[in-house]
Amino acid sequence: MNLYFSPKARRAALTGFMAGALLLSGCEKKPPTDALLIGLGGPITGPNAKFGEQLLKGARMAAEVVNEQGGINGKQVFVVPADDACEAKQARSVANRLVNEGVAAVIGHFCSSSTIPASEVYAERNLLMITPGSTNPQVTDKGFPTVFRTCGRDDQQGSVAADYIAAVLKPKALAVIHDKDTYGQGLADAMRARLKQKHHMQEILYEGITRGDKDFNSLITKMKGLKVDVIFFGGVATEGGLLVRQAAEQGLKARFVSGDGIITENFPAITGPAVKGVLMTFGQDPRLIPQAAAVVDRFRKSGYDPEAYTLYSYASAQVIFEALKNTGNTHDGKVLAAYIRAHTFDTVMGPKAFDAKGDLKQSDYVMFEWVETEPGKYAYQQISR
Repeated sequence: MNLYFSPKARRAALTGFMAGALLLSGCEKKPPTDALLIGLGGPITGPNAKFGEQLLKGARMAAEVVNEQGGINGKQVFVVPADDACEAKQARSVANRLVNEGVAAVIGHFCSSSTIPASEVYAERNLLMITPGSTNPQVTDKGFPTVFRTCGRDDQQGSVAADYIAAVLKPKALAVIHDKDTYGQGLADAMRARLKQKHHMQEILYEGITRGDKDFNSLITKMKGLKVDVIFFGGVATEGGLLVRQAAEQGLKARFVSGDGIITENFPAITGPAVKGVLMTFGQDPRLIPQAAAVVDRFRKSGYDPEAYTLYSYASAQVIFEALKNTGNTHDGKVLAAYIRAHTFDTVMGPKAFDAKGDLKQSDYVMFEWVETEPGKYAYQQISR
Protein backbone atom coordinates (compact mmCIF):
# COMPACT_ATOMS: atom_id res chain seq x y z
CA MET A 1 0.00 0.00 0.00
CA ASN A 2 1.23 3.51 -0.79
CA LEU A 3 1.00 5.81 2.22
CA TYR A 4 0.18 9.52 1.83
CA PHE A 5 1.79 11.99 4.21
CA SER A 6 0.80 15.64 4.48
CA PRO A 7 3.60 18.27 4.43
CA LYS A 8 3.31 18.50 8.20
CA ALA A 9 3.61 14.72 8.55
CA ARG A 10 6.63 14.69 6.24
CA ARG A 11 8.29 17.36 8.36
CA ALA A 12 7.57 15.29 11.46
CA ALA A 13 9.07 12.23 9.79
CA LEU A 14 12.21 14.16 8.85
CA THR A 15 12.46 15.46 12.40
CA GLY A 16 12.06 11.90 13.65
CA PHE A 17 14.75 10.64 11.32
CA MET A 18 17.17 13.28 12.56
CA ALA A 19 16.24 12.56 16.16
CA GLY A 20 16.85 8.86 15.60
CA ALA A 21 20.25 9.61 14.15
CA LEU A 22 21.12 11.79 17.12
CA LEU A 23 19.99 9.13 19.57
CA LEU A 24 22.21 6.58 17.95
CA SER A 25 25.15 8.88 17.46
CA GLY A 26 25.71 9.62 21.12
CA CYS A 27 23.56 12.56 22.25
CA GLU A 28 21.99 10.20 24.75
CA LYS A 29 24.00 8.50 27.46
CA LYS A 30 26.53 6.26 25.77
CA PRO A 31 26.51 2.53 26.54
CA PRO A 32 29.46 0.91 28.30
CA THR A 33 32.02 -0.47 25.87
CA ASP A 34 31.13 -4.08 26.62
CA ALA A 35 27.35 -3.56 26.98
CA LEU A 36 24.82 -5.89 25.41
CA LEU A 37 22.85 -3.68 23.01
CA ILE A 38 19.11 -4.16 22.45
CA GLY A 39 17.44 -2.11 19.72
CA LEU A 40 14.10 -0.39 20.22
CA GLY A 41 12.35 0.61 16.99
CA GLY A 42 9.25 2.76 17.04
CA PRO A 43 7.69 6.23 16.69
CA ILE A 44 9.80 8.30 19.07
CA THR A 45 8.50 11.45 17.35
CA GLY A 46 5.42 12.31 15.29
CA PRO A 47 1.67 11.75 15.83
CA ASN A 48 2.19 8.29 17.32
CA ALA A 49 5.05 9.27 19.66
CA LYS A 50 2.96 8.36 22.71
CA PHE A 51 3.15 4.71 21.67
CA GLY A 52 6.89 5.02 21.09
CA GLU A 53 7.20 6.38 24.62
CA GLN A 54 5.35 3.36 25.96
CA LEU A 55 7.66 0.94 24.15
CA LEU A 56 10.78 2.76 25.25
CA LYS A 57 9.76 3.03 28.90
CA GLY A 58 8.85 -0.65 29.01
CA ALA A 59 12.12 -1.80 27.47
CA ARG A 60 14.25 0.50 29.62
CA MET A 61 12.57 -0.58 32.84
CA ALA A 62 13.11 -4.24 31.94
CA ALA A 63 16.78 -3.48 31.25
CA GLU A 64 17.08 -1.62 34.54
CA VAL A 65 15.70 -4.59 36.46
CA VAL A 66 17.87 -7.18 34.73
CA ASN A 67 20.95 -5.00 35.21
CA GLU A 68 20.24 -4.81 38.94
CA GLN A 69 20.28 -8.61 38.89
CA GLY A 70 23.74 -8.70 37.30
CA GLY A 71 22.87 -8.29 33.64
CA ILE A 72 22.96 -11.11 31.09
CA ASN A 73 25.92 -13.47 31.20
CA GLY A 74 27.96 -10.80 32.94
CA LYS A 75 27.06 -7.97 30.56
CA GLN A 76 24.96 -4.91 31.30
CA VAL A 77 22.02 -4.35 28.94
CA PHE A 78 21.63 -1.03 27.12
CA VAL A 79 18.55 -0.10 25.06
CA VAL A 80 19.30 1.73 21.80
CA PRO A 81 16.23 3.69 20.55
CA ALA A 82 15.65 4.26 16.83
CA ASP A 83 12.87 6.54 15.58
CA ASP A 84 10.85 5.34 12.59
CA ALA A 85 8.02 7.92 13.02
CA CYS A 86 5.64 5.13 11.83
CA GLU A 87 6.94 5.66 8.28
CA ALA A 88 7.86 2.65 6.16
CA LYS A 89 10.93 4.00 4.38
CA GLN A 90 12.34 5.44 7.58
CA ALA A 91 11.70 2.13 9.37
CA ARG A 92 13.81 0.27 6.85
CA SER A 93 16.57 2.86 7.27
CA VAL A 94 16.67 2.67 11.07
CA ALA A 95 16.50 -1.13 10.90
CA ASN A 96 19.69 -1.14 8.86
CA ARG A 97 21.24 1.28 11.32
CA LEU A 98 20.36 -0.92 14.30
CA VAL A 99 21.91 -3.90 12.55
CA ASN A 100 25.08 -1.90 11.93
CA GLU A 101 25.11 -0.74 15.56
CA GLY A 102 25.53 -4.40 16.53
CA VAL A 103 22.36 -4.89 18.56
CA ALA A 104 21.69 -8.43 19.72
CA ALA A 105 17.93 -8.22 19.11
CA VAL A 106 15.20 -5.66 18.48
CA ILE A 107 12.05 -4.77 20.41
CA GLY A 108 9.65 -3.20 17.89
CA HIS A 109 8.45 -1.75 15.75
CA PHE A 110 4.97 -0.40 16.56
CA CYS A 111 3.02 0.51 13.41
CA SER A 112 2.56 -2.56 11.22
CA SER A 113 3.38 -0.45 8.17
CA SER A 114 6.82 0.09 9.72
CA THR A 115 7.30 -3.33 11.25
CA ILE A 116 6.79 -5.24 8.00
CA PRO A 117 9.57 -3.52 5.99
CA ALA A 118 11.86 -3.44 9.05
CA SER A 119 11.30 -7.17 9.60
CA GLU A 120 12.57 -7.85 6.09
CA VAL A 121 15.87 -6.18 7.01
CA TYR A 122 16.17 -8.09 10.28
CA ALA A 123 15.32 -11.41 8.65
CA GLU A 124 17.91 -10.86 5.92
CA ARG A 125 20.54 -10.09 8.55
CA ASN A 126 19.45 -12.95 10.87
CA LEU A 127 18.48 -10.66 13.75
CA LEU A 128 15.76 -11.50 16.27
CA MET A 129 12.80 -9.08 16.37
CA ILE A 130 9.84 -9.08 18.76
CA THR A 131 7.13 -6.49 18.22
CA PRO A 132 4.98 -5.53 21.21
CA GLY A 133 2.31 -3.78 19.16
CA SER A 134 2.10 -4.67 15.44
CA THR A 135 -1.09 -6.62 14.90
CA ASN A 136 -1.38 -6.96 11.10
CA PRO A 137 -1.35 -10.69 10.17
CA GLN A 138 1.34 -10.15 7.52
CA VAL A 139 3.93 -9.41 10.23
CA THR A 140 4.17 -13.13 10.95
CA ASP A 141 2.40 -14.60 7.91
CA LYS A 142 5.41 -13.64 5.78
CA GLY A 143 7.15 -16.58 7.44
CA PHE A 144 10.39 -14.97 8.63
CA PRO A 145 11.88 -17.33 11.26
CA THR A 146 13.28 -14.56 13.48
CA VAL A 147 10.06 -12.49 13.83
CA PHE A 148 7.75 -12.70 16.86
CA ARG A 149 5.09 -10.61 18.57
CA THR A 150 3.80 -10.39 22.14
CA CYS A 151 0.47 -8.86 21.03
CA GLY A 152 -2.36 -10.50 19.13
CA ARG A 153 -3.42 -10.23 15.48
CA ASP A 154 -6.00 -8.08 13.73
CA ASP A 155 -7.97 -11.11 12.59
CA GLN A 156 -8.32 -11.99 16.29
CA GLN A 157 -9.28 -8.55 17.61
CA GLY A 158 -11.44 -7.90 14.56
CA SER A 159 -13.44 -11.00 15.41
CA VAL A 160 -13.94 -9.88 19.02
CA ALA A 161 -15.17 -6.49 17.82
CA ALA A 162 -17.52 -8.02 15.25
CA ASP A 163 -19.02 -10.43 17.75
CA TYR A 164 -19.64 -7.62 20.23
CA ILE A 165 -21.17 -5.34 17.61
CA ALA A 166 -23.52 -8.10 16.44
CA ALA A 167 -24.52 -9.43 19.86
CA VAL A 168 -24.63 -6.26 21.95
CA LEU A 169 -24.89 -3.14 19.77
CA LYS A 170 -27.09 -4.69 17.05
CA PRO A 171 -26.74 -1.79 14.62
CA LYS A 172 -29.41 -0.83 12.14
CA ALA A 173 -26.88 1.11 10.05
CA LEU A 174 -23.16 0.37 10.47
CA ALA A 175 -20.37 2.48 8.98
CA VAL A 176 -16.85 1.04 8.65
CA ILE A 177 -14.17 3.72 8.35
CA HIS A 178 -10.40 3.14 8.03
CA ASP A 179 -7.28 5.24 7.56
CA LYS A 180 -5.93 3.36 4.50
CA ASP A 181 -2.91 2.22 6.54
CA THR A 182 -1.68 -1.37 6.85
CA TYR A 183 -2.94 -1.56 10.43
CA GLY A 184 -6.12 0.49 10.14
CA GLN A 185 -7.54 -0.99 6.96
CA GLY A 186 -6.38 -4.47 7.93
CA LEU A 187 -8.30 -4.27 11.21
CA ALA A 188 -11.41 -2.85 9.56
CA ASP A 189 -11.41 -5.54 6.90
CA ALA A 190 -10.90 -8.31 9.48
CA MET A 191 -13.87 -7.02 11.48
CA ARG A 192 -16.22 -6.72 8.51
CA ALA A 193 -15.20 -10.18 7.19
CA ARG A 194 -16.13 -11.76 10.53
CA LEU A 195 -19.36 -9.76 10.66
CA LYS A 196 -20.38 -11.00 7.24
CA GLN A 197 -19.25 -14.62 7.59
CA LYS A 198 -20.52 -15.36 11.09
CA HIS A 199 -23.31 -12.85 11.64
CA HIS A 200 -24.49 -12.27 8.05
CA MET A 201 -24.30 -8.52 8.60
CA GLN A 202 -22.90 -5.89 6.28
CA GLU A 203 -22.07 -2.23 6.67
CA ILE A 204 -24.08 0.51 4.97
CA LEU A 205 -20.93 2.59 4.38
CA TYR A 206 -17.28 1.56 3.88
CA GLU A 207 -14.89 4.46 3.40
CA GLY A 208 -11.23 5.38 3.82
CA ILE A 209 -9.84 8.62 5.20
CA THR A 210 -6.28 9.92 4.95
CA ARG A 211 -3.87 10.06 7.87
CA GLY A 212 -3.11 13.67 8.65
CA ASP A 213 -6.55 14.97 7.63
CA LYS A 214 -8.31 16.98 10.32
CA ASP A 215 -11.74 17.84 8.91
CA PHE A 216 -14.19 14.93 8.68
CA ASN A 217 -17.40 16.96 8.67
CA SER A 218 -18.42 15.94 5.15
CA LEU A 219 -18.03 12.28 6.07
CA ILE A 220 -20.04 12.82 9.24
CA THR A 221 -22.76 14.59 7.26
CA LYS A 222 -22.92 11.57 4.95
CA MET A 223 -23.25 9.23 7.95
CA LYS A 224 -26.01 11.39 9.43
CA GLY A 225 -27.89 11.15 6.16
CA LEU A 226 -27.59 7.35 6.26
CA LYS A 227 -28.76 7.33 9.90
CA VAL A 228 -25.61 5.49 11.00
CA ASP A 229 -25.94 4.28 14.59
CA VAL A 230 -22.61 2.42 14.96
CA ILE A 231 -19.21 3.43 13.55
CA PHE A 232 -16.29 1.03 13.45
CA PHE A 233 -12.96 2.77 12.91
CA GLY A 234 -9.70 1.12 11.87
CA GLY A 235 -6.92 3.54 12.69
CA VAL A 236 -5.11 5.38 15.46
CA ALA A 237 -5.89 7.96 18.11
CA THR A 238 -5.36 11.21 16.23
CA GLU A 239 -7.86 10.69 13.41
CA GLY A 240 -10.12 8.54 15.56
CA GLY A 241 -10.30 11.23 18.22
CA LEU A 242 -11.15 13.90 15.66
CA LEU A 243 -13.90 11.71 14.20
CA VAL A 244 -15.44 11.19 17.64
CA ARG A 245 -15.28 14.89 18.54
CA GLN A 246 -16.63 16.18 15.23
CA ALA A 247 -19.43 13.59 15.22
CA ALA A 248 -20.52 14.81 18.66
CA GLU A 249 -20.33 18.42 17.51
CA GLN A 250 -22.60 17.61 14.55
CA GLY A 251 -25.05 15.72 16.75
CA LEU A 252 -24.42 12.28 15.26
CA LYS A 253 -25.49 9.93 18.03
CA ALA A 254 -23.65 6.76 17.02
CA ARG A 255 -21.60 4.35 19.14
CA PHE A 256 -17.95 4.46 18.16
CA VAL A 257 -15.96 1.21 18.18
CA SER A 258 -12.27 0.84 17.38
CA GLY A 259 -9.18 -1.24 18.14
CA ASP A 260 -5.96 -0.97 20.09
CA GLY A 261 -4.78 2.01 18.05
CA ILE A 262 -6.76 4.40 20.29
CA ILE A 263 -5.57 3.04 23.63
CA THR A 264 -3.61 6.07 24.79
CA GLU A 265 -4.30 8.98 27.12
CA ASN A 266 -3.93 11.24 24.07
CA PHE A 267 -7.26 9.95 22.78
CA PRO A 268 -9.57 11.65 25.34
CA ALA A 269 -7.36 14.74 25.10
CA ILE A 270 -8.52 14.98 21.46
CA THR A 271 -12.14 13.89 21.87
CA GLY A 272 -12.98 15.75 25.06
CA PRO A 273 -16.20 14.59 26.81
CA ALA A 274 -17.33 12.78 23.64
CA VAL A 275 -14.97 9.95 24.60
CA LYS A 276 -17.54 8.62 27.07
CA GLY A 277 -18.96 5.36 25.75
CA VAL A 278 -16.33 4.80 23.06
CA LEU A 279 -15.52 1.09 22.79
CA MET A 280 -12.31 -0.63 21.73
CA THR A 281 -10.62 -3.99 21.61
CA PHE A 282 -7.36 -4.65 23.47
CA GLY A 283 -5.76 -7.48 25.40
CA GLN A 284 -6.82 -7.91 29.01
CA ASP A 285 -5.37 -4.97 30.92
CA PRO A 286 -1.85 -6.19 31.81
CA ARG A 287 -1.75 -3.82 34.80
CA LEU A 288 -4.34 -6.05 36.48
CA ILE A 289 -2.36 -9.29 36.05
CA PRO A 290 -0.93 -10.56 39.39
CA GLN A 291 2.48 -11.21 37.80
CA ALA A 292 2.69 -7.52 36.90
CA ALA A 293 2.00 -6.09 40.37
CA ALA A 294 5.61 -5.45 41.42
CA VAL A 295 6.60 -3.94 38.07
CA VAL A 296 3.46 -1.78 37.88
CA ASP A 297 4.19 -0.51 41.40
CA ARG A 298 7.77 0.28 40.39
CA PHE A 299 6.56 2.25 37.36
CA ARG A 300 4.00 4.18 39.39
CA LYS A 301 6.53 5.06 42.08
CA SER A 302 8.66 6.53 39.28
CA GLY A 303 5.71 8.74 38.32
CA TYR A 304 4.54 6.80 35.25
CA ASP A 305 1.44 4.64 34.83
CA PRO A 306 2.40 1.77 32.47
CA GLU A 307 -0.58 2.09 30.15
CA ALA A 308 -1.32 0.29 26.91
CA TYR A 309 1.82 -1.20 25.32
CA THR A 310 4.33 -0.43 28.09
CA LEU A 311 4.10 -3.88 29.64
CA TYR A 312 3.96 -5.53 26.22
CA SER A 313 7.37 -4.01 25.57
CA TYR A 314 8.57 -5.10 29.00
CA ALA A 315 7.42 -8.66 28.28
CA SER A 316 9.15 -8.62 24.88
CA ALA A 317 12.37 -7.65 26.63
CA GLN A 318 11.92 -10.45 29.15
CA VAL A 319 11.62 -13.03 26.38
CA ILE A 320 14.71 -11.68 24.63
CA PHE A 321 16.73 -11.56 27.85
CA GLU A 322 15.90 -15.14 28.79
CA ALA A 323 16.73 -16.42 25.31
CA LEU A 324 20.05 -14.57 25.31
CA LYS A 325 20.94 -15.80 28.78
CA ASN A 326 20.12 -19.45 28.18
CA THR A 327 21.61 -19.80 24.70
CA GLY A 328 24.71 -17.76 25.44
CA ASN A 329 24.22 -16.40 21.95
CA THR A 330 24.08 -12.70 21.08
CA HIS A 331 24.20 -12.74 17.29
CA ASP A 332 22.45 -15.72 15.73
CA GLY A 333 18.76 -14.85 15.43
CA LYS A 334 17.77 -18.34 14.34
CA VAL A 335 19.34 -19.88 17.45
CA LEU A 336 17.45 -17.43 19.66
CA ALA A 337 14.23 -18.02 17.70
CA ALA A 338 14.50 -21.79 18.08
CA TYR A 339 14.88 -21.38 21.82
CA ILE A 340 11.85 -19.08 22.00
CA ARG A 341 9.61 -21.48 20.08
CA ALA A 342 10.62 -24.35 22.35
CA HIS A 343 9.86 -22.67 25.68
CA THR A 344 7.14 -20.94 27.70
CA PHE A 345 8.17 -17.66 29.31
CA ASP A 346 7.06 -16.29 32.66
CA THR A 347 6.53 -12.63 31.83
CA VAL A 348 5.03 -9.57 33.42
CA MET A 349 1.93 -10.43 31.35
CA GLY A 350 1.79 -14.02 32.54
CA PRO A 351 3.01 -17.19 30.79
CA LYS A 352 3.65 -16.67 27.07
CA ALA A 353 4.35 -19.30 24.42
CA PHE A 354 4.76 -18.90 20.67
CA ASP A 355 3.69 -20.95 17.66
CA ALA A 356 5.68 -21.77 14.55
CA LYS A 357 4.81 -18.43 12.94
CA GLY A 358 5.94 -16.39 15.93
CA ASP A 359 2.43 -15.55 17.13
CA LEU A 360 1.25 -16.12 20.68
CA LYS A 361 -0.39 -19.49 21.11
CA GLN A 362 -3.20 -17.80 23.02
CA SER A 363 -4.64 -14.33 22.45
CA ASP A 364 -6.67 -12.46 25.08
CA TYR A 365 -8.57 -9.70 23.27
CA VAL A 366 -11.54 -8.26 25.15
CA MET A 367 -13.70 -5.12 24.96
CA PHE A 368 -12.96 -1.89 26.79
CA GLU A 369 -15.02 1.25 27.26
CA TRP A 370 -13.85 4.82 27.88
CA VAL A 371 -15.54 6.16 31.01
CA GLU A 372 -15.45 9.33 33.10
CA THR A 373 -13.67 8.42 36.35
CA GLU A 374 -14.13 11.88 37.89
CA PRO A 375 -15.29 15.20 36.46
CA GLY A 376 -13.23 15.94 33.36
CA LYS A 377 -11.02 12.84 33.67
CA TYR A 378 -11.37 9.73 31.51
CA ALA A 379 -9.93 6.22 31.48
CA TYR A 380 -10.58 2.93 29.73
CA GLN A 381 -12.12 0.04 31.64
CA GLN A 382 -12.41 -3.60 30.67
CA ILE A 383 -16.05 -4.61 30.17
CA SER A 384 -15.78 -8.19 28.88
CA ARG A 385 -13.65 -11.28 29.35
